[in-house]
Amino acid sequence: MSFVIDPPAQASVAVSDTDARFPVRRIFCVGRNYAAHAREMGKDPDRDPPFFFTKPADAVVDDGMTVAYPPQTENFHYEAELIVAIGKPGRDIPEAQALDHVWGYAIGNELTRRDLQLQAREQGRPWDWGKGFDNSAVIGPVHPVAKTGHLSSGTIRLCVNDEEKQNSDLAALIWSVPEIISILSHSIAVAPGDLIMTGTPEGVGPLVAGDTCTVEIDGLGQIATTIGPRA
Repeated sequence: MSFVIDPPAQASVAVSDTDARFPVRRIFCVGRNYAAHAREMGKDPDRDPPFFFTKPADAVVDDGMTVAYPPQTENFHYEAELIVAIGKPGRDIPEAQALDHVWGYAIGNELTRRDLQLQAREQGRPWDWGKGFDNSAVIGPVHPVAKTGHLSSGTIRLCVNDEEKQNSDLAALIWSVPEIISILSHSIAVAPGDLIMTGTPEGVGPLVAGDTCTVEIDGLGQIATTIGPRA
């Protein structure tokens, strides 16, 4: 097969304790999946069916990298998240079998141009410009589930310049990991290489150039990102 232009490089994220990489196919994000965060965003945290948005695969950024402050925003936010890496394909997956499709887990920081997101929300438009911009998905090394087991509880914590901003527990997820996978698979067939960002707890807030943002999750360690000058 020949292409009329060079095909893009395969997006990928690191795998813990190895030089291997996990190929990224798609990035699905769950909106408002912690009740306290839903309230701080002005929404009712009732257990309505979850909603999803996406980021491009090439938005991924490794742990330890510097991310330039993005253009067209004055309100650039962090969001600590648990990442689920899918390793087995499926559709219409029963909740009881959903965890069989998980290859591993990682720590994420779902960067957001909050002003653009809220403007789009008020106008009834998609969130793409607020969520799916370049370098908006910081994802640390993926830890194989064979080593970590499945994560359903444990501290999720974010600090900016060593000052704690978010602190919650994975048990506070409105929709659990198996529920998320099952619900998603009834709409879109999940496939190896898919990543799911499972939502962020309360305490989201702004980042500025020069900040160092760290995220930690029990059992997965810690990742760090430095914010550089405006792109």
